[in-house]
Amino acid sequence: MKRLVVAVLMMSFFFSVGNQTGSAAAEQGELRGTITMSGAWALYPMAIKWAEEFQKINPKVRIDISAGGAGKGMADALGGAVDIGNVSREVYPAEIEKGAWWVSVTKDAVVPTINGDNPCLKKLFSQGVTRDAFIGIWITERVKSWRDVVDCEGNFPIHVYTRSDACGAAETWAKYLGGKQEDLMGVGVYGDPGLAEAVKKDALGIGFNNINYVFDNKTKKQVSGLRVLPIDLNGDRRLEEAENFYDSRDAIVEAIGNGDYPSPPARNLHFVCQGKPERKVVIEFIRWVLTEGQQFVPEAGYINLSEEKLRGELEKLDGK
Repeated sequence: MKRLVVAVLMMSFFFSVGNQTGSAAAEQGELRGTITMSGAWALYPMAIKWAEEFQKINPKVRIDISAGGAGKGMADALGGAVDIGNVSREVYPAEIEKGAWWVSVTKDAVVPTINGDNPCLKKLFSQGVTRDAFIGIWITERVKSWRDVVDCEGNFPIHVYTRSDACGAAETWAKYLGGKQEDLMGVGVYGDPGLAEAVKKDALGIGFNNINYVFDNKTKKQVSGLRVLPIDLNGDRRLEEAENFYDSRDAIVEAIGNGDYPSPPARNLHFVCQGKPERKVVIEFIRWVLTEGQQFVPEAGYINLSEEKLRGELEKLDGK
């Protein structure tokens, strides 16, 4: 009931603010023009959904979106190649010095992944994997076999995969392990889809993905051949019921929203511009995303930011 009340209050906020901004836009004339966006794979599905819905009510607006990683989104935004860079990591001080202006627009998480035919699957799902074991796999390389992770018969090596492109997912996962993206060991693979596919093809593989590349958008279940590897949050080598929220996208989204999944690898996702945007069509799109556009966040598999956080982001847009 508490979550229902919160949801109703948040939607009331979205639509009350949204209707005011919509009326103002109508008074000022029909929106038109092109908006260009690039960047994080993590934000790509959500950005596509927002673009489709915004263009339905603003048919003379065109929004062109490409992926390529958070690093590309930041570089494109700061270089003036796009209006908005999609970024799925923190904005660094050096980027702020170069003029980066940003608003947070939604939230998701990075999850560790394994192949559905992993020979130690049953043990992994009963015991989970500790943060220390993940550090041993990706950072120190002291954990080289699956039997070093769980009580598993057979000496099966771990095939480690990571991202080859500068991306928020790798930076966020590395931060959870106490490092940076360049500290992550393993075979580098480009993009979220590429990394998911690499693990799906390797029974001994381990990787990490944004949640929307692990769960099917229609069924909301884990995609065939790929499984989320449960994290043993309390380190007791036993997966408690409270730690097991990976079977469906709805369950892990709720866990992220409640703070039951650690942050990082849960994180906010951002729109980044080179300085505060000045073009009306860009400003109104961002305003819509922070208001009416929030209604599309849960169905797309993302997590709404708090009402307080959204108000703060709107103030950035409206402030001088």
